[in-house]
Amino acid sequence: MSGLENVLTWVDSSRDDMIRFMIHMLKIEAVNPESGGQGEYERALYIQREIETLGMKVTRYDIPDNRVRHGVRVNLISVIEGRDTSRTLWFVVHLDTVPEGSRELWSTAPYDPVVKDRKIFGRGSEDNGQAVVSTFFTLKALKVNGAKPSINVGGVFVSDEEMGSKFGIIPLIEKGIFGERDMVIAPDSGEPDGSVIEVAEKSSLWVKLITKGKQVHASIPEKGLNAYRVGLKLALQLDELLHSKYAEKNPLFDPPVSTFEPTKHELNVDNVNTVPGVDVQYFDCRILPQYSIKDVMRDFEAVKSKLEEETGALIQIEPIQLEENAAPTPPDSEVVQKLRVAIKKLNGVDAKARGIGGGTVGLHFRRKGIHTAVWSTVDDLAHQPNEYCKIDNIVKDAKVFVHVAMS
Repeated sequence: MSGLENVLTWVDSSRDDMIRFMIHMLKIEAVNPESGGQGEYERALYIQREIETLGMKVTRYDIPDNRVRHGVRVNLISVIEGRDTSRTLWFVVHLDTVPEGSRELWSTAPYDPVVKDRKIFGRGSEDNGQAVVSTFFTLKALKVNGAKPSINVGGVFVSDEEMGSKFGIIPLIEKGIFGERDMVIAPDSGEPDGSVIEVAEKSSLWVKLITKGKQVHASIPEKGLNAYRVGLKLALQLDELLHSKYAEKNPLFDPPVSTFEPTKHELNVDNVNTVPGVDVQYFDCRILPQYSIKDVMRDFEAVKSKLEEETGALIQIEPIQLEENAAPTPPDSEVVQKLRVAIKKLNGVDAKARGIGGGTVGLHFRRKGIHTAVWSTVDDLAHQPNEYCKIDNIVKDAKVFVHVAMS
């Protein structure tokens, strides 16, 4: 067998080790502190020990964060030298997770992973645990088999992806670690058959809407100003305007339109017989590249001003996340083509380049002009109860990564 075939066979034989690694990792909670957790510190230390056990060097970047017990958010980088050392193929995965949500919706304990029906159930199993394990075992496969990749191959295990990457990939990019000629694969989105390689993202805008009226007893509403009613009008008017004004389609993306979704709504009053004086709600907007976030924000402000004049309420518009899209990775770029070849050869699938609405670390690399492909084989269960990953997908993705690294 060729060197590549030997390494691929080794990956197949490591299935049980992958399961053990995943179960141990998922038992270490890594909920982002923005969502009430203590972050990724202990999970990162586990990954660091496992990489160092292979005799590989790990460079650790601690980013200060006084919200967490240890005071830092940990990011890890480990590199295997290639035949050409002037460039690096990076696999970038994230260690943090969202919370489990409503426990009653889970059939298993979120942080006590269960293996069932060739799947591993647990919070963070698919997002992004599967990719962490596939990436680790890609590095391990190359190391223990003495394989020499065509260029350097690096694993990057980052914090804070779930809430904007301020303590993760953003400061790492600012340190100049990644070169313009490097390539990045971020296994953080995909399809059940692995048929989509993400090369572009929509702009992301999260907006908090605070409506202030006057709280009174519900039996005398004329003496108050119902902030909830005004808030409803605000949401409905925005929903209608934004969907009608920004209605163009772009076939690169799935879905091919901009989306504007009212999502979170905060508790306004505790009892039924009180007219709310304050109402707080949120919009999640995913905007196609042909539109500007600034134009969308101007429309938020225009609807707000008109409704304030009509009702006498005071309305605050607060953007809480604003990520303008970057130029797409060319579908014919080297990293996309290498992935296509590997996916076709190993899985028999013709993968297509697409844009998505979700946000990944790919955005930050594309802003620097670094060609980035986002790909994995997943059932799209991120943030859902009863999240799982298929064990077969861990193995198959690792084999694709090895193929790309050695091609």
